[in-house]
Amino acid sequence: MDGQPTAEVIEQIRDIPIYRESLAKGHFPILDKPEIARGFPENWMTPRLSAALEAGEAEFVLSTGTNHARMQIIRPPYFLLRSYYQLWREHPDIAETWESGCRRVSLTTVLATEHVARVNAARSGVPPRPVPTLDDRWLDERTCYLNLRLDPALWERDEVVRMLAEIRTARQAHPRGWYHLDCSGYHLAHLVRKVSEWGLWDDFPPPASIIHAYEYTPVNVRRFLHQHFACPVIDLFGSTELGYLYYSDQRGTYWPHLDEMSVELHPVAPESTIYELIVSSVRNPFMPLIRYRSGDCVRTQDGTPDPSKIAQFCGRQKELLSTPHGPVAQGDLDRCIGAASSQVFVHQLHLTGDAEALLAYTTFNGAPLGDAEAAALEHGVGELTGRRCRIEHRAHIPIGRSGKYAWLANGA
Repeated sequence: MDGQPTAEVIEQIRDIPIYRESLAKGHFPILDKPEIARGFPENWMTPRLSAALEAGEAEFVLSTGTNHARMQIIRPPYFLLRSYYQLWREHPDIAETWESGCRRVSLTTVLATEHVARVNAARSGVPPRPVPTLDDRWLDERTCYLNLRLDPALWERDEVVRMLAEIRTARQAHPRGWYHLDCSGYHLAHLVRKVSEWGLWDDFPPPASIIHAYEYTPVNVRRFLHQHFACPVIDLFGSTELGYLYYSDQRGTYWPHLDEMSVELHPVAPESTIYELIVSSVRNPFMPLIRYRSGDCVRTQDGTPDPSKIAQFCGRQKELLSTPHGPVAQGDLDRCIGAASSQVFVHQLHLTGDAEALLAYTTFNGAPLGDAEAAALEHGVGELTGRRCRIEHRAHIPIGRSGKYAWLANGA
């Protein structure tokens, strides 16, 4: 597939320095992140961008790296938030909660909460408080952030009581008591476990809609959320630099949301049906990305490189695991685990030698797997990875410094 830009797109990027050579040659190669960073920001600077930065219509931000280096980009203020709001507003299953004025309560990484608090402090011209108050954590009139701890597995009872009280405060603004819950799937699953452990369900009003959008949400975590919430549970896929590109419906089918964008799928290795995303986007007018390698991987419904048939966003290209039968993605291991047992919660694969691996795991009920499930899991992971695998139940697997979980340990 040759994803060369259209004449209309070329007109929009004609004066951007980074694309001069491609324009002269009449061919645009794939754009990698190191090339974006080389000479930044001069390689993106145009009179329009310079004026936008001066007027505050464009800003410098960092991409939200999970386990890899973050990338500096330029975008309009609230670029990702507007992309989120547009999808929420247009989503066939949850548009009603947008239109009815639901407030959005966000339960995700503490880094996101701290960012909102810093932005609000800068606006008001005062230093950020060591512990942000609820007022400090409202991003706009619609969205507030709850989490104040890096590792949600370590939330204590008073923290959970506070968050539930803040949810009730947010829903009071709606005539029917509705609110929209935005989350990392892991964070919400941890909250559900804590609420169950401490008997706090009477204090946890059910949301009218849920979106998880911050990191890969495993099969078992999605299943766990569907068991506890009757409302639609929707997944969004996107990034800081691109906005949101795909959304799921409440049955789990993905649909494209590619306004001002196009997508190519390239196999990550010969004969592989894991594809990497190559995205061309002019949605961000100050940093249009042409044939940009996002680093994300997908599988499709029929194994073909058709962007309209994406069945799973299966992880990051840098985290693919080499095996004797080809690369394995985070989503492949996740499917294998979900097929063996629905009780596995957090899991992490450790490569312990050239041909060995250890799968550390926690469970939703806190107990180790029974013998039959444990044997099935050990066998399945061994078959998938081509390694002698053993499994080990743990009470706790720490979250990463980014506030997200790494599925593959030892820097592999």
